[in-house]
Parts: sequence; structure tokens; C-alpha cells
Amino acid sequence: MEHTNDLLASATAYVDEVWEDVVADIDSLVQVESVEDREHATEGAPFGPAPHEAVLRALSIADKLGLSTQDCEGYLGYAELEGSSEQYLATIAHADIVPLGSGWTFDPLRVTRKEGYLLGRGVIDDKGPLVLSLYAAHYFVRETRRTGVKLPYTLRCLVGSNEETEMEDVDYYLARYPEPLFCFTPDAVFPLICGEKGRFFAEVRSASFERGSGSIVSLEGGTVSNAIPGAARAVVRCGEELDDAEGIHVLAAGTDDDGNALFAIEAQGVGGHASMPEGTRNAIGMLVDYLLSHDLCTEQERAFLDFETALFSSTDGSGLGIVATDDLFDPLTCIGGTIRTVEQEGQVHFLQTMDIRYPKSTTGAVLKAAIERVAHAHDCTVVDTSDAVPFYQDPTSEPVRALVDTFNAATGRNEAPITIGGGTYARHFAHAVAFGPDDPSNPAPAWVGQEHGPDEGVSEQVLKRALAIYIVAIRRLMELSYE
Repeated sequence: MEHTNDLLASATAYVDEVWEDVVADIDSLVQVESVEDREHATEGAPFGPAPHEAVLRALSIADKLGLSTQDCEGYLGYAELEGSSEQYLATIAHADIVPLGSGWTFDPLRVTRKEGYLLGRGVIDDKGPLVLSLYAAHYFVRETRRTGVKLPYTLRCLVGSNEETEMEDVDYYLARYPEPLFCFTPDAVFPLICGEKGRFFAEVRSASFERGSGSIVSLEGGTVSNAIPGAARAVVRCGEELDDAEGIHVLAAGTDDDGNALFAIEAQGVGGHASMPEGTRNAIGMLVDYLLSHDLCTEQERAFLDFETALFSSTDGSGLGIVATDDLFDPLTCIGGTIRTVEQEGQVHFLQTMDIRYPKSTTGAVLKAAIERVAHAHDCTVVDTSDAVPFYQDPTSEPVRALVDTFNAATGRNEAPITIGGGTYARHFAHAVAFGPDDPSNPAPAWVGQEHGPDEGVSEQVLKRALAIYIVAIRRLMELSYE
């Protein structure tokens, strides 16, 4: 195998050569608002037209880069470079995104360059890294053409379209194609993610009440269950003027059918990823606090708002009695993602979604039982749940060591694999990890937002270094035996 330092130098020179093309291709993908849209799903676009369009754009980029491509009935696609063996190593990234949400300073559907950062929805999660994976493969297309020597294994770049919700794209793929010998997803952080917390989802329903009988006309907030909402809104009946508060703006909203004055109460928080609540401020929780402190609820509504208080009182689950930690993972996190008002046949109720990332010291069954106890005490019902158990790979395995050693050689550091609260494609494969591209040791300026939040951004230097690392890592993986 080439000396790592020589290969790093070659990869870095390649990155400098192609970088402007990389940024242009990221921008091409960011322009597609590829949010899941099952209402408009069709044969060949099972998650809606926009996610499929983003996959097709990615495959078009791969075609340009000399890779052969395949659209897998719209569920996902792949681009590959044939090797000496039909057995293959893979990368997997995704072209779908979470909804844009509110609070953006920059255009979310274009790449903006500012002071060495790229900003736009998907630049780090995960359209930017997706483009990196294609250009890493292109490096080996050029090498193969130059030397006439194929890689030991086929290299396949999988392009998903349903990662942000159910990951049904991977379920489809694994039911029809052989697993890769080893796979990494560029959808997390360096040095390497060898474990992911379990993810427990719950939806809690308030008691129903007659339309028009309550103080709260509607509660709405959040866009997806796995993101901390930066905005929420309530419409209430109130006989007196209401004042603004920190993060709260009150607007007159006319009258109801009986002539009662209506007010819209808008909360503006700080959104972010459900697995990383530090530094965020949940707008739904802010709204609940305002409603309770101003007594803007009936006794029946107060029961639900008290449940909300238990949920939003902390992000470690202590309000619900579900605190957990262990030796492999950080402590449990618990957030409320969306709230909405449902009206059926003159009856109204509220639905609150919850996203819990949990370590191996607890289980989904324990979490469900605890949430049900608190919900029932507040006249609420748990109406839907799902559970994905924690995922863990041996950090001492040869492929894992090869990747971590590559990162350390490129950075001069001595890092070890870590675990996270986020969930990636890796958990669906027998032999897979999440590997970069972000680097927590390089904090971004305050105006650069997190993934899933407004002004999502990433350092160009971080991405450029990641592309060079991916090239060297793939070469090292190609030299291993997978018997």
C-alpha cells in the first residue's frame, strides 16, 4: 500500500484541483427541497418527487465523474466503480433533508459562501458529504484509468432518500442486494462513530374537548419529530390584552364565532438536532410556560400543559422519570419535536411527539411504561411508539482501526472511536460505522447554524480535509481481507 503520507499528499492535491466543482455540485443538490412528501408519492418516487429528484441529480453528478449508476426504483440509487471482485465496499449518504423551518438568515436552498463556510440546508446533513463520497470515488476512477489496475473490490456509493424519517430506503436495498463487506456513512463527526444510542419515539394525545369550549383554539409547533423546534404558535381566547415576553410575541387575531377576542402567541426559540439539545431552546416549551403563567387554559387544558411541563422541564428525561446513562454512551436525551391540533367531528385534541435517544442501560419498554404513567396522570394517552435499539461496532476491528488511523494521520491527533446520540444508516448494516465529515474540535462562529436548524453550515476546510481523508481511508479499506 502507498505510504499514508504520500497518498494524503496526492489526495490533498486532487481536492484542491476539483474543489470548485465540488462546491458547485453541492449547490446543485441544495437547490432541491428534498423533504419527504408521501402525499405525492408515485411508483418510482415512493417518498415523494423531490427526494427522488435529488437522488437523480446525485446520480447525474456521478455519471459526469465516470461512475456507473443505478436508480433502484426510486427508493435510492448507487454509483460504482467496478473492481477485481464483485464483492464491494460502500459509502452511504442521503439526499433527503428535514424541512427548512424558520429563522434563516441565508437562502436555505442555495449554497452561500461566507468567511470560509458553506451555508444552506443539507451542506453538512448530508448533501455536502454525499458529494464528497462521489468525488472520493472519482479519485479512483482517474487512478484506474491511469494505471489500468482495478481496485481489489468494487466501490459503491449508495445515495439514500429516506434517512431523515424511516430509513425505508435501506430496508428496500438490503432486501434485494447483498450487504457490503464494510460500509461507512459520512453523516456524523470524526474521528469515527462506533455506536449510536437507541431511539424511542412516542406520540402523546391530550383528552378531547368540544370545539369552542376551551381557552386554547390551537397549538402548532415544530416541523419534524427529530428536530428541536425553533418556532411555535398558539391561538387563544382572552378577555384582556396580553404582553410580549422574552422570545414571545403577541398579536391580535380577530374574534371567534361568539365574538370573543383572539390572540396569536408566537414563540421564537433556538432549533437544532434532537440528539444534541445543548444550546437550543424549545419553542413549544416556551409557549407552554407562557400559557400557564398567564392562566390561558381551562382545567382540562391545564392537565395537558402540565404534562408538557414535565416533558420540557429538562432534556435529560428527569421530568418524566427516565434518566439513564452507562459506560458506552452519553446520558439519555428527551425532546418534544412537534405539536399540532386535531379536530374531528366537533372534538379537539392536541398531539405531542417525543424523540428520546437512550443508552443501553434502559429499554424502549421501560421508557414507554414511564411515559404512560406520567401521561395517564395528566389525562393523556400514548397513542404511538416506535423503538430502535442501540447499535455498537467493535472499535478494535481492522476496518475501524484503518479509518481512525487515517484520520489521526491526517490531523496529527490521537483520537479514539466514540458513540453518539444521533442515528445514521450505519445501524442497518452488519459491518458499518459513521465516519465524519464534521470535526467538533473546530467550533464554528455563532452565525453558523447546526444541522436541522436555521443557517446550517460547515467549514470549507473541514470538508476539504474530509474528502482527502475519505480517499486515503478507501484505499486502506481496499487493502484489507474480509473473510
